[in-house]
Amino acid sequence: MGLTNAQLREHLDIVAADDAAVAAAIMRCGYPEERIRPIGYKTLLRTIVGQQVSVAAAASVWNKLEAELGEDMPAHELLSRDFNTLRACGLSRQKQGYARSLCELVANEEICLEDLPTDDEEAIAELTRIKGIGRWSAEIYLLFAEGRPDIWPAGDLAVQEAVGRLLDLPERPSEKQTRALGEQWRPHRGAMAIFTWHTYNNAAL
Repeated sequence: MGLTNAQLREHLDIVAADDAAVAAAIMRCGYPEERIRPIGYKTLLRTIVGQQVSVAAAASVWNKLEAELGEDMPAHELLSRDFNTLRACGLSRQKQGYARSLCELVANEEICLEDLPTDDEEAIAELTRIKGIGRWSAEIYLLFAEGRPDIWPAGDLAVQEAVGRLLDLPERPSEKQTRALGEQWRPHRGAMAIFTWHTYNNAAL
């Protein structure tokens, strides 16, 4: 499961002990709340459903899929439905392709989400075999579902913006710069990522 509130506090306190900017930001903004998602294919399916649509629209599609496929949404059930049935649930042609890619890999046991490689980069490579799951989605899954402590989604615009504010940079750093700047927070970059989202939405920073 994802990093708990206790783990977030512990990891951030370790970082703050050596980083005055982080310590000051914690004083102003407080600690973030845990973000925990279930391990398994349903979390990735929900990621696909939620891509490029509002939270409300994603919830509507998800509820229709749940009604059609059952609460557990077995991969073989989705694969057995035709285009029009899934379209009626709100899945576009592109998202149906992504969902089928995920379900085929799971149903054929070509990917085991309960036993991904322990090396973060190898796990990201495994997850990005799924159509529609890019590096960012893979990193979010590993952070929120598995609670891997050193995941650093440097391609996230909110992370970049918050890092720029945190370090008082003249402009938002690029993905490459954000990845490099995050090196100083190893091996607790996961907690720092969650903290950056927390501070991004906090007017105190």
